[in-house]
Amino acid sequence: MAYITLNKNNFFNNLDIIRDKTKSVDKIALVLKDNAYGHGLLKIASMAQEYGITKVVVQNSIEAQMIEDMFEYILVLADFPIHASENIRYAINDLQSIKQFAKQTKVQLKVDTGMHRNGIHPDNLEKAKELIQEQELRLEAVFTHHRSADELSSEWFWQKDNFKAIKAKDSSLRYHSCNSAALFRHNDFDEDIARVGIAAYGCMELPDALHVEGFKPVLSLYANKVSSRTILKGQKVGYGGAFEAKQACVVSNYDFGYGDGFLRSCSNSYVTPKNIKIAGRVSMDNSSFISDEDEILIFDDARDVAKFAHTISYEVLTSLKKEIQRKIV
Repeated sequence: MAYITLNKNNFFNNLDIIRDKTKSVDKIALVLKDNAYGHGLLKIASMAQEYGITKVVVQNSIEAQMIEDMFEYILVLADFPIHASENIRYAINDLQSIKQFAKQTKVQLKVDTGMHRNGIHPDNLEKAKELIQEQELRLEAVFTHHRSADELSSEWFWQKDNFKAIKAKDSSLRYHSCNSAALFRHNDFDEDIARVGIAAYGCMELPDALHVEGFKPVLSLYANKVSSRTILKGQKVGYGGAFEAKQACVVSNYDFGYGDGFLRSCSNSYVTPKNIKIAGRVSMDNSSFISDEDEILIFDDARDVAKFAHTISYEVLTSLKKEIQRKIV
């Protein structure tokens, strides 16, 4: 069966670079949402715990409960608690949602500084604090999210200024705004935490002027041969006969397809890191390559796959199904 390896040395290398920027491992809040960006929630959580990470960020209560005993600080970005928990806190994304939170829940207030997705308007901050108090919630932080920190434009600067103005109004709370890209835009990081995801997994992409050296991809994916056959010149392979042999060759079928997370947009053009070319379309459960190897490396850097698929590494990684075996190496 196809399987994934997770390189611990690369993961720790990436966390070292991040720690040097935050100046403390305690300020790293590792983003583990969406199955740890496809890497495997429990596998990455165990390595993070070994490294000394104490703070993590997840999408929902299910993810939080899976790792509740592993970390002292878990921030849930988009869900509502059934009951209050000492180490799980929840983001408030909308003024009207405050009444849905269980009393005594630790909460963090998301403010919209310009992304216009989630978060309350800055003008409603005081109203939100009043509602939080009425609901008997425990407000511990205010945070925001940058929409263009990974782009060479002025937008990061004005969002940063918007958040700076909010911080100046109340020094009693904690504040955080940095995702991976935003963290490395700071010359002197001084917030309470940085919510770091794609950089920790070694697949952060920035313009040349903002590029950060040293990050190494953590995840590699391998597939095993299902069958082989010799294809004669002119014979076609797979759905629609999209691949036509220009000369006699061996084509093998491998157990990784779009049902497993191999984006179908890689059909007809994908080439592996070992220069093995795909033969035609990606199928649901398998894909054909011009190879006779028993096992092939499909990819060891999601950014390379993303270029063939005309997408981003985030989609490549989070498309990988949870059922694929993952092992730490």
